[in-house]
Amino acid sequence: MERVPLALAHDYLTQRGGAERVVAAWVQFAPAAPLFTNLYEPSTTFEEFRSVDIHTGRLNQIAYLRHHHRAALPFLARATNATNIKADITLASSSGWAHGVSASNYLAVYCHAPARWLYQTDRYLRRDGFSLLAQSSRLWFNHLRQWDQAAQRRADLYVVNSSATQALVQEVYGRDAPIVAPPVDIPSVMPPGDNRGDVLVVARLLPYKNVDLALEVARAMPDVRFRIVGSGPLQESLTSQSSSNVTFLGAIGDEELWREYAGTKVHLALSHEDFGITPLEAAAAGKPTVARRSGGYIDTITPTTGILIAEDDLNVAAIVESLHVALNGSWMPNELERHAQQFSRTAHWTALQAVVHGL
Repeated sequence: MERVPLALAHDYLTQRGGAERVVAAWVQFAPAAPLFTNLYEPSTTFEEFRSVDIHTGRLNQIAYLRHHHRAALPFLARATNATNIKADITLASSSGWAHGVSASNYLAVYCHAPARWLYQTDRYLRRDGFSLLAQSSRLWFNHLRQWDQAAQRRADLYVVNSSATQALVQEVYGRDAPIVAPPVDIPSVMPPGDNRGDVLVVARLLPYKNVDLALEVARAMPDVRFRIVGSGPLQESLTSQSSSNVTFLGAIGDEELWREYAGTKVHLALSHEDFGITPLEAAAAGKPTVARRSGGYIDTITPTTGILIAEDDLNVAAIVESLHVALNGSWMPNELERHAQQFSRTAHWTALQAVVHGL
């Protein structure tokens, strides 16, 4: 491939997560930039990528890995190192891998978080619900940390998504990094609310998302309707332990997701997130959030847009009390919507251009 002005990179495009939403926004503003990634499965990620010039490595030839990216963990470091990018600027979206690409010139890393499995191991691999492969991966984590540290040293610039990630990057890498908040994809026309539920949880069904705690809260509030959006390896076990006032919706498209936000009263977020975009999506629909006071939620939830529960008080009783306050509170939808508008795609790209010179 000939040298290009700008190239984009991402760990893997196999899901519809917050990190992939960021790259989808980049594609809007840099449609001609090639996009390098280890794995790409069009059927399980965002439609925007179908029109992009995507470059993948050998791992992408293995269909199983495109549908089970965690199984690729032992191979991703080497595969990422083998990704050679000839560009004046390479902008890499990294949650642990893309910062390791071999860039010919200037490498700017947009860090969603330093690799969670390396630096937040107990939180990320909490309990036995995570895959056996990931749990056994602890055996070679020291080797991966060495690779990770060598990779970050090659980057010319680190940009982070929140003050929590900024602190972690300083702690584990010794780097200063400016904050640029991720974008929120707000529809031009919000669907009307139809009172389909009272409390909405939007989370992949993984151990660290604490959906099991939300189910305990639902059992303590039998007259409150809970709806859960998301899929994942814990789906069967979580469904089996849920009470009758809980509805699991699985993975749904963006249009239906916005109907869920519009049709609920309160959004509940109990995981530790490096940024956590769902409270802003809820705010865009005029709905408040009850969340734990940690990670990126500290940056994005204000007293007029939600309720934060101290980490030490994160228990069923405290969550139930906060939900009652939120469900009976007098929230101002216009204020919630204005807050979310500060995190638009345009605001994100403009902020990136201010720190990545020449973008």
